[in-house]
Amino acid sequence: MTSPGHPPSAVVPPLKGKPLKAREFSALMKALGPFEPDPCVAVAVSGGCDSMALALLAHDWVQGLGGRSLALTVDHRLRRESGVEARQAGGWLKARGLTHHILPWTGDKPKRGIQAAAREARYGLLFDWCRGHGILHLLLAHHQEDQAETFLMRLGRGSGIDGLAGMAPLSEVPALRLLRPLLDVPKARLAATLRSRGQEWAEDPSNRDLAYARVRMRALIPDLAREGLGASRLAATAGLMARARQALGEEVAELLSRAVEIYPQGYVRLDRAALAAAETEISLRALSRILTCVGGRAYPPRSERLARLHGELFSKKESRARTLHGCRLIPEKTKKGGGTTKTMFVCREPAAAGERLALRAGMREVWDGRFLFETDRAGETGRVRTGKTKRTPVLARLGREGWSRIVGRAPELRDSTIPWPVRLSLPALWCGKKVGAVPHLDYVDETVIQPGFGLRLKGFCPANSLA
Repeated sequence: MTSPGHPPSAVVPPLKGKPLKAREFSALMKALGPFEPDPCVAVAVSGGCDSMALALLAHDWVQGLGGRSLALTVDHRLRRESGVEARQAGGWLKARGLTHHILPWTGDKPKRGIQAAAREARYGLLFDWCRGHGILHLLLAHHQEDQAETFLMRLGRGSGIDGLAGMAPLSEVPALRLLRPLLDVPKARLAATLRSRGQEWAEDPSNRDLAYARVRMRALIPDLAREGLGASRLAATAGLMARARQALGEEVAELLSRAVEIYPQGYVRLDRAALAAAETEISLRALSRILTCVGGRAYPPRSERLARLHGELFSKKESRARTLHGCRLIPEKTKKGGGTTKTMFVCREPAAAGERLALRAGMREVWDGRFLFETDRAGETGRVRTGKTKRTPVLARLGREGWSRIVGRAPELRDSTIPWPVRLSLPALWCGKKVGAVPHLDYVDETVIQPGFGLRLKGFCPANSLA
C-alpha cells in the first residue's frame, strides 16, 4: 500500500492483529473522562497508521456523544514531500467527514537536535491552535510500542521512577488536556482497524532512520521479545512504575497541602520545618514540584542539582537566598500563632522571565509559562491598537525600570503587600518604553492605552501546577 507521491520505500509492511472495536475505544476514552456534553476534540494526525486510526475512532466516538472532532496536521517542512503528505492526510480525513487543518512550521530550522526541535515546534503549534480555538481536549496517537520505546530510552539514560513511568494517558498543560487513549493498544491492531475500513495511510521514512535513538530502540524490541521483554511487557512495566509514581505523588500532594501557600501572583510560601520533617524522597519531590510550578517549566530540575539545593536549605547556611530552575528561594521568619515560624518564599527569578509576547487580536497565550492572557478579537472591540501610537503592545516583565516608571505615577504602589522580588517578575504591558498596565498591581496608565483595552489576565496557569 503506497501513498501518492511517495517513493517505493514507503510501502507499508504487513501487520497482524484484530481491529479495535468501537466499544473498546469507548471504554478507553471513558477512563480519561469525564467529558462535557457535546464535546469537541482535536486529534494530532501525521497521516501515519497510528494517528489515522485514532482520528477515525475518535470521530465515531465523539459523534455518538453528539459532539464533533477535527484533525490537525503539522507540516514540519523538513522534507520536500511533507506538504503533499499533509494535504493527502487531509483529503483522506475530509472524505470521512472530518474537518482538517494544516499547521506549517515556518522559519529557519536548526542544524542539530532536529528531532527535539521538531517535537517542540509540533507541540507548540498544536497547543496554540487548540487554545486559540477553545479546544480543551487534544488526542495523541502514542501506542504500546511507543511506550515500550520510551521506557527503553529512559532506562538507558538512567531515569528513576518518574522517567520509567513513561507517557501518561492523561496530562494537562495550561487550558488544554492531552489524552493518549492508545497506550495499551499494539500498533498491529491500529493497522488492522484501518484495513477493516479500507483506509490507506502513509509511512514517514525517518521512522526507519537508525540515526535516531528511538528508531534504534525500536529495532531492539524483536530481539528483546525473544527473551520475554516484548513491547507489551515493557509497557506493562512502565505501568507499574506509573502506579508507584502515583503513590508517591499522593504523599507529595498531602505534604504540599500542609506546607505550602500559593499566591495568584505566581509565588509560594512554604513551611521549612514541614519540608525538613518529611521523608527525603517526598521532600525532594515536593521541592521539585514547587520549582517547576513557580518557574513555569515543562520539566523538573535535574536531580543532582535538586539534591544539592535540598541539602543546602537545611544546612547551617540556611539563611542564604538561592536560585535554581529559574526561581529564587528566600528564607524568612513569619509570625504565626504568637510564635515565629521559619518559612521560605519561592518566586520567579526576574532575570529568567525574559519572554516578550507581542499582542494580537483574539490571542489566548501563556506568558512566561505562568500567566494566561486573552485579548479581544479585532472587529468586536476595535481596541487592539494603543492610544495614538502604532507600536505593537508587548507583554514583558516589569523589572526595575518598569517599577521606577509606575511608582513615579502611582507612589501608593510602594505599599503593595506583594514581596519586592515578585513585583519585578510580574507581567507588564509595554508600549515602546512606557508601561501601559500591570494587571497584578491594578495599574493602568490611560495616557498610554485606550480605556477598556481588550487585554484580560485569566490567572496563574503554569504548565505544571502544584495540584
